[in-house]
Amino acid sequence: MSTTGPRIVMIAGEASGDALGAGLAHSLKKARPNIELAGIAGPAMQSAGVEAWHDLDELSIMGLTEIIRHLPRLFALRRKLKKRILDWQPDVFVGIDAPEFNLGLSRQLRRRGQRTAHYVAPTVWAWRPGRTVTVARSTDLLLTLFPFEPALFRAHGLPSRFVGHVLADDIAASPQLLAKRTQATRHADEPTPPHVVLLPGSRNGEIERHARLLADTALWLRNRQPAMTIRILLAHDSQKKLLNSMAGEQLARAGARIVCGRTRSEMAAADVAISASGTATLEAFLLECPLVVYYRLTPASYFLLRTFRLIQSPFIALPNILQGRSVAPEFVQQAAQPQALGQAALDWIDNAGRRQVYQQVAARCREELAAGASDNAASALLELIDKE
Repeated sequence: MSTTGPRIVMIAGEASGDALGAGLAHSLKKARPNIELAGIAGPAMQSAGVEAWHDLDELSIMGLTEIIRHLPRLFALRRKLKKRILDWQPDVFVGIDAPEFNLGLSRQLRRRGQRTAHYVAPTVWAWRPGRTVTVARSTDLLLTLFPFEPALFRAHGLPSRFVGHVLADDIAASPQLLAKRTQATRHADEPTPPHVVLLPGSRNGEIERHARLLADTALWLRNRQPAMTIRILLAHDSQKKLLNSMAGEQLARAGARIVCGRTRSEMAAADVAISASGTATLEAFLLECPLVVYYRLTPASYFLLRTFRLIQSPFIALPNILQGRSVAPEFVQQAAQPQALGQAALDWIDNAGRRQVYQQVAARCREELAAGASDNAASALLELIDKE
């Protein structure tokens, strides 16, 4: 153990992991001001004091065929990280989501006597349930976002702790966002133009696959409700050029304004969100924003998933998976068409009773998940470090 203070390596693989890692870093530094943090970090983690050995983009890959194409580079990166971690001698290695990369690295490190933890349980309840045993052999501690998950892994001898979800914590602590929702709900019942937001996903590959679909959906909506406010939400300013190259002309014809870096506040004020499956769907749900979910994988990735029966859940959207039923309509692959997405959005806008029930369910879920995730995760990791 370091004599100057604990050392922790943290590796995130995408924007949502960067947000989780940033919250964890803040809580760790609050508890142990002399702690040293390093690893693969995005801008949020770096701002929270994590030294970036590599940038987040090196792991931001989605889809089976995309991962296969990048395997040689990813294996080389993992070998390089393994050596650097062992040389640095941290008190614990923490993989933040990105299980395909992090759990393999964690397993290798454990064999060399390195203590490890994993933050965000792999979704064994949604697809590839056989991974549960592999996860249990790969790490010393699992920190889960959802309360039903620890039991799945404890059955295989893996110490697991529900810590809560940082999204729920942030939203519950932001009354101004929920006030926007109240205002949006009131306006939805008045003769004012509806406000719809479109989300293509946070990764560049998702933007490439979804840009034309959302542009055509925006045009479909505009033709039926000319006064509607339509905004397309991007995670970063740097993605605007890519979106415009894919569908800029169509978006301009649809009168869809591109907004970068304001996803949460925009969803809080919207009457409905049309979102690619991912963390954004949970964020919309916790904000009580009526939701339409879609997703398009590359044809090869989708074929592999279906052929080898890797998908366990009948749903793709986190709100539906958590509730065990369809609270938001889903459209996958060829079912994701402009008319289908647009009509599903209008169905939300036209049904006040349905919106009210949805918002009550979302509020209960938010209350359950707002458990103080970052502080709980930091406490669990420090307990692991301090254990003799």
